[in-house]
Formats: sequence, structure tokens, C-alpha cells
Amino acid sequence: MKYPKEYLQEIKTRLKISTVVSKTVSLKKRGKEYVGLSPFKTEKTPSFTVNDEKEFYHCFSTAEHGNIFDFVMKTQNFKFGESVKYLANLAGMRPYTFSKEDQIREEKWSKYKLIYAKYVEFYHKDLFKNPVAKNAKDYLKNRGLTIDEVKKFKIGYVSNEENFKEDIFKEFSESEIKDTGLFYFDENKKKYVDRFRDRVIFPINNISGDPIALGGRILNDNKYLAKYINSPETPFFKKGSNLYNLDLTRKLSNTINNIYLVEGYMDVVGLSKNKVDNVVANLGTSLTTRQIFTLNQFFQHIIVCFDGDDSGYKAALRAAENSIIELKPEKEISFLFLPDNHDPDSFVNEKGKEFFEVFSKSNSVPIHKFLFNHYSKDLDKSPSSRAIFEKKLRLISSTIKDEFIKKYVLEYFLEKVSELTPNTNLKYKKNYLKPTRSLKSTQNYYNETKSLKAIDIKEFSFLYVLLKRPDLIRDNINLIENVKLFTSENKLLFEEIINQTNNFENYDFENLNVDMNLIDRVYKYASIKHILVKNLKDDQKILEILSELVRDLKNYELELRITDLESRFSKDLSEATFNELKELKKQQKIN
Repeated sequence: MKYPKEYLQEIKTRLKISTVVSKTVSLKKRGKEYVGLSPFKTEKTPSFTVNDEKEFYHCFSTAEHGNIFDFVMKTQNFKFGESVKYLANLAGMRPYTFSKEDQIREEKWSKYKLIYAKYVEFYHKDLFKNPVAKNAKDYLKNRGLTIDEVKKFKIGYVSNEENFKEDIFKEFSESEIKDTGLFYFDENKKKYVDRFRDRVIFPINNISGDPIALGGRILNDNKYLAKYINSPETPFFKKGSNLYNLDLTRKLSNTINNIYLVEGYMDVVGLSKNKVDNVVANLGTSLTTRQIFTLNQFFQHIIVCFDGDDSGYKAALRAAENSIIELKPEKEISFLFLPDNHDPDSFVNEKGKEFFEVFSKSNSVPIHKFLFNHYSKDLDKSPSSRAIFEKKLRLISSTIKDEFIKKYVLEYFLEKVSELTPNTNLKYKKNYLKPTRSLKSTQNYYNETKSLKAIDIKEFSFLYVLLKRPDLIRDNINLIENVKLFTSENKLLFEEIINQTNNFENYDFENLNVDMNLIDRVYKYASIKHILVKNLKDDQKILEILSELVRDLKNYELELRITDLESRFSKDLSEATFNELKELKKQQKIN
């Protein structure tokens, strides 16, 4: 028997091909694609490409080409069925068994999706054309939504009229409709009642974009009715396994690394209206490991951003304790707390996208730091309090699945505990002293370069070009105007070269009044020297290299200024600071 197309498609939808391939091939990002050495032959120059957007890989050296199923079959010598089982497990899906019950289930699933599609389409259109939907349209307008957001998210309004209910009960059986949870049987009235009547509805789609549930918001607040309700759980909808807007957001994962996780439908819609599209919401329940697992398939960094009140903080704490279980070495989970009385929707509406993103970058707290800071609030000097505190931290770290992350999170916790309790943790501190860098003259080149920063290497390369082609620099002195170096020794050498050569009018470097060890360091560590030696007589090539180095140095200066402003902004939230930041970031983009 053949696997249903929907089942195979969901596997492909849940898994980026780069995620699957990277388990076998070391990939590097290049534009929209990833590149690596071919797994099908031995090679030194990468000829193997992976494209998540087009969902295929291609090997230029062997002409091998295909999707995730092809890749697993060819690299692991699996048959098609074995590759499907392997990938389904990787995607967190149930195995497909081809039983009679499975066939019946597939038929029910098709009917279920069709009923939801008809329901969503009908009430989405009814919002625009039915006069009784005026209150719903006024509500959405007052929340600042335009027709674009309403159409994008297929928001609708379910009136008390029963025309649709009568039609749908004629087309489908009672059991098929009952399974969707859209209607429930009222024992007093002896009839089926629409669960979402007199509510604005937000369709909840599965990862493939099919509506499988709804969220409903009542228009007139009523103390006897919940403001928001969700579809009940069904065989095809589990709240803890789905996320609102994931079907649209996952398509951004090729260009965006981070995802905002918020609490409400309107938070998602409000952020999207302000061009923050990388956002999803959990569905009225505590954040689950399943939801974190799903987001990890697509994004590197999950930023949990709940409301800035007590209930939002408590929800964030529950989310942190649940989600740290899925923390992985290549992934990040952070928490962003908004100012009091703000939710993500109100905050981004008031401040705008750029302000929100800068605030996010400056104020997001890594998950392990958030948990430590929270539980340290209750710590006092009593042995009992400290014991409970450390026991809690050990328990949290023990839940982490990945052994490497578990080790380093526990180490972080215990190091922080030792800082709070220095006298009782001397033994631990001795065991975890950070290694000091060796200063022995016999240290090899590799270990020496490990102590250098990226900016040091850039500066060495810049100075190397000046020392090797001073004649070219003299004729193009404008290229190095306003260049600033940051390492004190390199800065000194640069200034002396400029001063003692009179801007390269003469360039007798042998008589420079500087410590020759500084020049030796340049010759030793300049990463550009191998390229420059091959192109020493190619003036155009050297000028291109120099221009790129100058651009990198100026961008580094910008980054330092931006980091400083972001730190200041996180404390003062000043509009002036923000505007200055915005101007620097514009300049950074130009560079």
C-alpha cells in the first residue's frame, strides 16, 4: 500500500531538508542555500548544495538530486518505507501502519478538514457581507486591524443565524460534524448548537495550512462566559501540539533565525500588522515540550514574550520550566518581559517594529539566567533556604535531554550558587577554576591564535597591506582616512606609520621608531597574507581587499557604538537614544 500524500507532505513540511542533511553533512550558509562536501564522493571543494525553499539537494560532482526521502535512502541505504519511518520519528509524528483502522482514520481526517474549511470560508465571507456582523467589524477596527490582516488570517464572525448549520448537516453526517467540536448537543433544547456563536473567530491551521480548530472571542464581555474559547481537543487537534500562525511563519525560517512566542491571537495579528511576522502563539495552555520541539525544527532562537503583568510572568515561568527540557547546543530560548500593563500587541502598536526589535535585543534573558534569577529571589541566609534553592536548580538541569547542555547549565547554576555562598562552596570553586591562558614562549601557533579576537586579525591584515604596498597606499591615501583601530598595540603601530612616513610620502619602514615585535606580530598573524602574496602586483585586487578591510573596521566601530546605545536604551527607554540607534543601524546597512 502507498503512504497517503498528506502524510508524506506533513513530514516534508515539519522538517527542513537542511535539518535532515546536516545530520550527515557539515553545511555552511551561502545566500539562500547551504553548501558542503558531497556525501556521495570524496572531494576537497564543496559541490553539494541544499535549498530549504525548494526542498531539494543537488550534488554537482555526481548529479545526485532529490528530496529528504531520497537523501535518507541514498545515504543510509534505506528502502522508501524505512526512510518514511525514520523521518516521521525525527519529525515527532506517529508511524503509519496501513491497518483498516488507519484507512478509516484517513477518511475521517479528510471529512474533518473539509468541514472546517467550509466553516472558516463561510464565516470569513459573512463578516464582510452580513449586516449583523457590524459589531464584529467595529471590534476589529477598534483593535486597529485593517482588511489586510482580516483576510490574511481569515478572521470571521459567527452570527446566531442558523443557515450554515442547516446546510452543513445536510452535507455531512451527525457523527462527522460532532467529531469537529464545532457544534455540541444541548440536552435542554434537544438540538445542536454552534459553539462559536456570537464570537469573532481565529482559524487555527495545522503546519500545512489546513484549518483544524478555532479560537473565539466574545464581543460583549459577560461574566458567565469566557472571553476566549478554543475548539475542544479532538482526534485531529491537540492544543499542546499546535501553534497559531506556524503555517505562515515557518516559511520565513530560511531568512530569519528567531521566532517570537506570544500568548494570544491578537498579539500575533497585531505584531503582523506592524511587520513583525516571525511570531506564533500557544493555544491557551502552558507551553509544551512538543511545541518547543516543533519550533526548534525551523528556528535557532525562540523568544518567549508574554504579557507584562503577574499572570504573564507566571506563564513565562511555567514555560521556562517546561521548555528548558528541549534546550540544545545549537538552539537558544530567551524570555522578554515588557513594561507593566503592556502586551506584545499594545507595545508594538505604541512603539513600532524597530523600537520593539531593539528592545527585544537589549532585554531578552536566556532561559537559564531567567530561572536562576527567579528562584534566587526567595533565597535567604539560612542553610535550609540554600539547600532548597540548590536542590531546585539541580532538579531543573536534570530534566534537560541533551547531555552537553545539561552539563553546562548545571555548571552555570553551581558557579552562581558559589558566588552567593562563597564559604560553603570553596571545594566546588576549586574544582571549577577557569583555565588561564598559557604564557609560555613555547606555545604553538594554533594556541596563540585562539587568544586573538576577530578584530585583531582584521587589524593585522589591514596593517599588512600598508606594510607590503606603501606605494599603492600613497596614491590612494583617501581609502584609509578616518580608519580607527582598537587594539592598543596595533593602534600605536598605525599612528607611527602614518606620522613617520608623512602619509606614505616616504616609507622606509626599517627605520620606524617602534618595537619591531609589533611588526613581527602583523606578519605572523595577518590572515590575508597568503592571498596578498599571490596578488602582490595586482593593484586592483589589493585595493578591493583594502576596501573590504576598511569597511569591516568601520562596521566594528559601529557595532561597538550600537551595543553601547542598546545597553543605555535598555535602561532609559529614551526616544532620543532609540532615534540615535536607528540612525546608526541605517548607516550599518549602508556599509
